[in-house]
Amino acid sequence: MNSFPIETHPLSPFLPDNAKLLFLGSFPPPPKRWCMDFFYPNFINDHWRIEGEVWFKNRNYFVDTEKKIFLKDKIIDFLQQKGIALYDTAEKVKRLKNNASDNFLEIVQATDVPSLLKQIPYCQAIATTGEKATATICLQYNINKIPHVGDIIWLNKHLKLYRLPSSSRAYPLSFDKKVAAYKRMFADIFDL
Repeated sequence: MNSFPIETHPLSPFLPDNAKLLFLGSFPPPPKRWCMDFFYPNFINDHWRIEGEVWFKNRNYFVDTEKKIFLKDKIIDFLQQKGIALYDTAEKVKRLKNNASDNFLEIVQATDVPSLLKQIPYCQAIATTGEKATATICLQYNINKIPHVGDIIWLNKHLKLYRLPSSSRAYPLSFDKKVAAYKRMFADIFDL
């Protein structure tokens, strides 16, 4: 019988005081895949490219293509200015395979999302990036049916949940269609 080690989330929640939106993924990839010490750190994940394209019409706005890294300071400044918070739906996990796939991620302890939201009182929406993150939120809010990609549902009278496509390149949707989905969500919350 295999015994898988329990991993604790290596990052603290990023919660700007003015946050209107909370992005929630499932859990960071193994550190060997990181190009920066922040959220969505895997250089082959397109999250920061999608945001660059949506906000600045430049998919490499947050990318140093020569060094193959994301520009963490630029990302943080942008997130603080806009009011975008980041964290994940799992605090502790077991990786059933040594990779970043949510399919082989067992959540041992979920994040207390209502507690996070108390720290960002202006938050109007949660955006989940992936099925596992969405399913975990649905459990916490007693939602029986996981929304489809592109769906928007109300978690309570003040808070919407946006189910976005995963920014992982393994998710079978074109970059342009992912950008369009993220853009619709951002336009609903922010002035674009």
